[in-house]
Amino acid sequence: MKNSAATKPGQTAEKFSIERRQVLAADYLLFLPKGYGASSNKRWPLILFLHGAGERGSHLRLVTKHGPPKMGTTGANLPFIVVSPQCPKGKIWSNDLLLAQLDDIESRYAVDTHRVYLTGLSMGGFGTWSLGLRHPERFAAIAPVCGGASLIELHLADKSKLMHLPVWVFHGAKDPVIPLEESERAVNCLKKLGVREVKFTVYPKALHDSWTATYANPELFAWFLKHSR
Repeated sequence: MKNSAATKPGQTAEKFSIERRQVLAADYLLFLPKGYGASSNKRWPLILFLHGAGERGSHLRLVTKHGPPKMGTTGANLPFIVVSPQCPKGKIWSNDLLLAQLDDIESRYAVDTHRVYLTGLSMGGFGTWSLGLRHPERFAAIAPVCGGASLIELHLADKSKLMHLPVWVFHGAKDPVIPLEESERAVNCLKKLGVREVKFTVYPKALHDSWTATYANPELFAWFLKHSR
């Protein structure tokens, strides 16, 4: 005879555990400023730059299309160490990978860990929001360009750390790829949370390319240097 107890609905508390080895790897461009190494005691500010979806792949020359890595190919005298990783084709930015890479760079180069800045465009703008919101204690300031942040990430952020993170957001008013509302929502949420410094630049006539004007503006880099953790 069938045991009737076995057919009754119910739930029990169970446990699952598995240990997996994770390999984190990325190719990247490294820019060292003029004068780096001249003084063994000097520590340099660092910019971590995240490119957009169109620069994914396995050819680092793609990463030089926009932003600080492009400036690094033109002989621009940026007073920063600039780290520009490349995201593999078909992937999106991984916070675990970026943090591991940042740890490695800080251990091997003369980085001023109180002056580490984060910026990125489009997919890299989303990556900037994600990494900055999850780990605001690692950065002195962040600058997302034509990106966006999920409401979950915004509300899960550590408010006590986030309120001290300066944020400068950039977006094109006529962006057909990532709507301006993505940045507007994130900016409004930061202000409601009491983040002390939130700047928002909207280019009235710009489409998706709001990064050319942003990274051509020396005020962005001067603004970075005003901030230290």
